[in-house]
Amino acid sequence: MSASFLQAPASFDPYAVRAEFPILERQVNGFALTYLDSAASAQKPACVVSGMADQMRTAYANVHRGLHTMANETTQSFEGARQTIARFLNAAHSEEIIFTSGTTEAINLVASGIGADLKAGDEIILSVMEHHSNIVPWHFLRERKGVVLKWVDVLDDGQLDLQSYEVAFSAKTRFVALSHMSNVTGVITDAKALVDMAHAHDVPILLDGSQAAVHMPVDVQALGADFYAITGHKLYGPTGIGALYGKADRLAALRPYQGGGEMIESVSKDKITYGQAPHKFEAGTPPILQAIGLGMALNWMMDLDRLAVAEHENTLAARVAEGILRHNDVRIIGDAPGKGAIVSFDVKGMHAHDLAQLMDRYGVAVRAGNHCAEPLMQRFKAASTCRASFAAYNTHEDVDRFLEAFEKAREFLS
Repeated sequence: MSASFLQAPASFDPYAVRAEFPILERQVNGFALTYLDSAASAQKPACVVSGMADQMRTAYANVHRGLHTMANETTQSFEGARQTIARFLNAAHSEEIIFTSGTTEAINLVASGIGADLKAGDEIILSVMEHHSNIVPWHFLRERKGVVLKWVDVLDDGQLDLQSYEVAFSAKTRFVALSHMSNVTGVITDAKALVDMAHAHDVPILLDGSQAAVHMPVDVQALGADFYAITGHKLYGPTGIGALYGKADRLAALRPYQGGGEMIESVSKDKITYGQAPHKFEAGTPPILQAIGLGMALNWMMDLDRLAVAEHENTLAARVAEGILRHNDVRIIGDAPGKGAIVSFDVKGMHAHDLAQLMDRYGVAVRAGNHCAEPLMQRFKAASTCRASFAAYNTHEDVDRFLEAFEKAREFLS
């Protein structure tokens, strides 16, 4: 894994971006904060922090139900955020965007909706690279309905095994749910090929875009996926908010996930009539402020040269990989070409938690553990790894501080 260039492209200035994140000015344990845990949750730009506060100060009310001025203003901002997400994903219509609490709820929503029509012996295709949020909801259907889970393996470099994927289909396959980009390895799947193969078997497919949507432009119309899930807190937005994209016909056929206010047209003692998508999937008062904040974050992202950002992030990840691989006892999990800006590694004889805690002494924040992806960790025979993940606000100085802290922690543990 080698860097393609040493400096960021002229169209992107990471130092100017970094200045938009007040939290990155703080110190940790007496050292400048080096935040390399953005795959878990990204920091928030000032425009999101202040924008959400301004919304609360100036125009907050419940949405859709009021006739007064502030209710209309808040509804306009809320629905404007839905339109922003549609633009971010290039959805054909904003009605194809459902607000959720994040990717986890989005996948549960789809699993619950399709699960009602499944029976024992029906098959769902997953892969060993999935996050637990794209595994556990399908296990619910295995436990409760007798659905069979078919598992696609990955190759030694972390790429999804397309041959394994192809042979996983059968006459009983009813659904496919796969990651667009691994949260452990950063490996990016050939999502278009996955979608086309599923559709060749007349099977709908959901893509988990939690990581991919952060690091690359996503065009759901070009991909053709039936469902695509994103989560806000990784996209420089607030927690507790995300979105599910669904093709209009798929959403029309999908059963509601929860019942309550807002998702109905009428209610009587004898029957109910559901509303139309997206509202039939948004029961109760929605996460209004979080949705507006996510819209602000995505507008901020779309103002950047996203390809230049990705190139910069990948350069930083390449420098980290080169630095730690100078040691023969270091193994990087997943080194497929074209991977995203995540470096997950272990060091022989050293526990990942010890490394991470020691690096934190020098202000360097990395993630350690199984990253909610136990099947993938089992595939690579790793109990846990350290993971450094990169964002638009990281700089070459962050890499230097990471490598210095890594050397000190490694020396202490040797």
